[in-house]
Amino acid sequence: MDLEAVKSEIAKALRGKDEVIDYSLICFLSGGHLLFEDIPGVGKTTLALSMAKVLGLSFARVQFTSDLLPSDILGVSVYDQSKKSFVFKKGPIFNNILLADEINRSTPKTQSALLEAMAEGRVSVDGITYELPRPFFLIATQNPVEQYGTYPLPETQLDRFSMRLRLGYPDEETEAQILIGENPLEGVEKLKPIAKTQELISAIDRIKRFYVSPEVARLAVSIAKATRDHPEVLLGVSTRGLIHLINCAKAMAYTRDRDFVVPEDILELAPFCLSHRIITRVERSAEAILRDTVEKLRQRI
Repeated sequence: MDLEAVKSEIAKALRGKDEVIDYSLICFLSGGHLLFEDIPGVGKTTLALSMAKVLGLSFARVQFTSDLLPSDILGVSVYDQSKKSFVFKKGPIFNNILLADEINRSTPKTQSALLEAMAEGRVSVDGITYELPRPFFLIATQNPVEQYGTYPLPETQLDRFSMRLRLGYPDEETEAQILIGENPLEGVEKLKPIAKTQELISAIDRIKRFYVSPEVARLAVSIAKATRDHPEVLLGVSTRGLIHLINCAKAMAYTRDRDFVVPEDILELAPFCLSHRIITRVERSAEAILRDTVEKLRQRI
């Protein structure tokens, strides 16, 4: 798979966000799921659509609202008069990429319907388990500013996301080019599929077997321990969080033409993979605490 071709093709629709595209692909290849915490209108939907188009994968978008039910996502059993039995009608979750837009606007019951899918790649409805298509990648978004009428994701669900990213505003020159050019969503339609499904599955399975040395593993543990012992942190990084960090580091190694993880992978990804798993005692952000921790470890190394 030509990763550079994939990145450049996605960048045709999402300009000036090469780093975010890179990290999003790393999260996808790690077998994890991605949370975007950002204001509306900066390109989150464009990125999700572009990834699905360029990777040649099926896509569905669900707008999460307070009246959304789990069955609206998973599917529902409907009685078929001709067969005299119930038939399961699959919901939008049975796609390779699912965009859960404004996930924090739905109730905890609906949010929790995604847990089994995120952890195990399958869903259970009416006592029957259905496998989701491979690869399965959930991209969820939430607005960190407007909190009226929202249900904040609990820590247990935040812990299921491998990475949390922010797109942010484009720079002035890029924004001006966007305004005088075509609509980004129209540009998505012109993108060409670069990868094949089986090629992606093979890459994800291969990445899982990449080598992680004991020293690199201890570096990841030392970051987690630093958050747990930090005086400004109420809840530090969990073991699951470290597993996600290692998985993303393996995927980063793949994008850098390596089959082993180096300390730089861990240090670069730690703020994106771990900050949403930390609860602080003060107003200082988890990202700031993590970046300080990583910088101290970098200097020590």
